[in-house]
Amino acid sequence: MQPHITRRRRSAPARLAMALLAAGLAPAAWATNGYFPHGFGLKAKGMGGASIALAQDGFAGVNNPAAAMFSGSRMDIGAEIFRPYRDAQFVGQTPVVDSGRTAFLIPEFGYSAKLSERMAVGLTVYGNGGMNTSYAPFPNGVNLLGGQGKLGVDLMQVIVAPTLAWQVADGHALGVSPLLVLQRFEAYGLQAFAPQSSDPANLTNRGKDSSTGVGVRLGYFGQLGDRVTVGAAYSPKIRMSRFDKYRGLFAQAGDFDIPANYGVGVALRVTPQVTVALDVTRIRCGDVASIANGSLSQVMAGQPLGVAAGPGFGWKDISVVKLGVQWQLDERWTLRAGYNRGDNPIGAQDAMFNILAPGVVRQHIMFGATYAPDAHTEWTFALWHGKRENVVGPSVDFSSMAMNPTGTRIGMHQNGFGVQYSRKF
Repeated sequence: MQPHITRRRRSAPARLAMALLAAGLAPAAWATNGYFPHGFGLKAKGMGGASIALAQDGFAGVNNPAAAMFSGSRMDIGAEIFRPYRDAQFVGQTPVVDSGRTAFLIPEFGYSAKLSERMAVGLTVYGNGGMNTSYAPFPNGVNLLGGQGKLGVDLMQVIVAPTLAWQVADGHALGVSPLLVLQRFEAYGLQAFAPQSSDPANLTNRGKDSSTGVGVRLGYFGQLGDRVTVGAAYSPKIRMSRFDKYRGLFAQAGDFDIPANYGVGVALRVTPQVTVALDVTRIRCGDVASIANGSLSQVMAGQPLGVAAGPGFGWKDISVVKLGVQWQLDERWTLRAGYNRGDNPIGAQDAMFNILAPGVVRQHIMFGATYAPDAHTEWTFALWHGKRENVVGPSVDFSSMAMNPTGTRIGMHQNGFGVQYSRKF
């Protein structure tokens, strides 16, 4: 006889979070500052990503944990269609090759609940970043980087962030969000790099591999009178378990940590209807060897792929400025616009390796709106465009180790549109 098992029914927020976590594991690529999204939540995305000093949705776990204290009790569930257009070529040697798959569905979920005048909780499920490229081979079966068949990578990072916020003084709160991280990676078509790998059997075409880690995000949110709010958020580097199937590709035997990132923000209520918000953030790519180590420089120095000083993507630390304006048109409609400008993490000397991850876009413009048909319901929309950027740099023939100073060109531009449903409790 089978034992009787009593199953507890998950809450609606928990069921939605689990569904979104599963959806988030589908192949994806993100509108990017480097490989981080330019904003989280459709309200932030309509304002250039500015969010640290605003408390207007349930995405405190990723934007600023302390903001959960002032965002009220609500649930936000959204999805975006993101369209990145990426291409690369060896100048004068190959035609332009476009990366396939130019449409991705990206879900996100936020929830917050005010428990008392001094305490609030929340839950956010989101994709922190991603890289997805897939270049078809030439008619002879050889791809852009000299391997066989399709060339590309697929990196996804999904984070579940429960949140706790305390109002330590009137109008001032502190918050903390543990970050439970699952990332997945796959690479294919890199057979030509085998002579440069410390472990060629775990370099390419090994299928999907997973990695886990635990981090934290800390936040402060303050109300300075009736017109000004300020905020700050910080997440130290998240140490992830290794990608064992790709320990012959990533530096430090398959290590791929998530960089530290932090930011400050201020929001000014210019009039009762108009708010202007500004965030300045920093992403510390340089602290993660597999991301920051030079590419061709390390190859020419004789460092094999997979060792501690082995080639990486050569990404540098970047700063991002996010500026947005919000206009409360009437009781039902709120309009938004924003501008996002970040550094390009990829220098010319690393263009060739970054055929796999051409995160070169520096400027985004955004527009958005929220329609509130009643006091408990919101529909939020946002659309954005990332201006095309190109990087031209050297390439190397691995058979002869001959360098061509202007051999590689990579480029990208992006478009996106999202819809979010919100329910206030």
